[in-house]
This record gives sequence, C-alpha cells and structure tokens, in this order.
Amino acid sequence: MQIDHIGIAVKNMEEASATYEKLLGKPSYKTEVVDGQKVEAVFFEAGESKVELLAATTSDSVIASFIKKQGEGIHHLAFRVENLEKEIERLKKEGFELVHNIPRKGADNKRIVFLHPKKNHGVLVELCESIKP
Repeated sequence: MQIDHIGIAVKNMEEASATYEKLLGKPSYKTEVVDGQKVEAVFFEAGESKVELLAATTSDSVIASFIKKQGEGIHHLAFRVENLEKEIERLKKEGFELVHNIPRKGADNKRIVFLHPKKNHGVLVELCESIKP
C-alpha cells in the first residue's frame, strides 16, 4: 500500500483550485464530475501522491453533509492497492468495517471502498485500485 491521495472537502472549487495552484506551483491536471457520488473532483500532483479537492454538486451529497458538520478540510486519506478484493477481505478479518460492502467507481479511473472512521481513530480511509483497460 502507498498513499494515493488526500481528499479535501471544499465549498468553492474555483477558490480552492486557485489556492492549491499557488501552493503547489502548478495547475491541476484533471477535473472530473462523479455523478454517483454527487461530487466534482480536481486533482493536483504532489510528488508521488495527489491532492484531490472535492466539492458537492448537490446539497444532499456526502461532501455537502461533511462540510455542514465539520467545515472544509481533510475528508479522507486514500491508499492505492493492487488487489482491492484481497485487501477488503484481509482488512475485514482484522476487524475493520466498510462504509459500503461493494467497490464503487470513483474518480481518476479508480475502483474504491471506504473504511469506516470509527475503526480508524476518526479518519475516513479510502482504498483505491486503478481500473485496468
């Protein structure tokens, strides 16, 4: 496993993108809307990892709820895995709980699952695997 990206929930994508362009000294490399998650995602390279800015596309999205409760900030930490199903089974045996039991299509051409934060000391953890062509 290695860190794939850090997801940051933002209210205003235009303002947040401008901030991270200045911070990282380069523009984003991808913008994507994930309808199934009701989110817009903008990606920045940061060394071997990425920063993913997340803005709600509807008022009933998970990101909108997160921002309403906690404000803007780090939403999740994502780890890249080679075999998502194998990692899911291994982590279930270790006592971790999944937010959803079935992998979903995520942004950046990935299949994803989330581990519930109550088992991770308050951190929402995403496991992601690149979708192979």
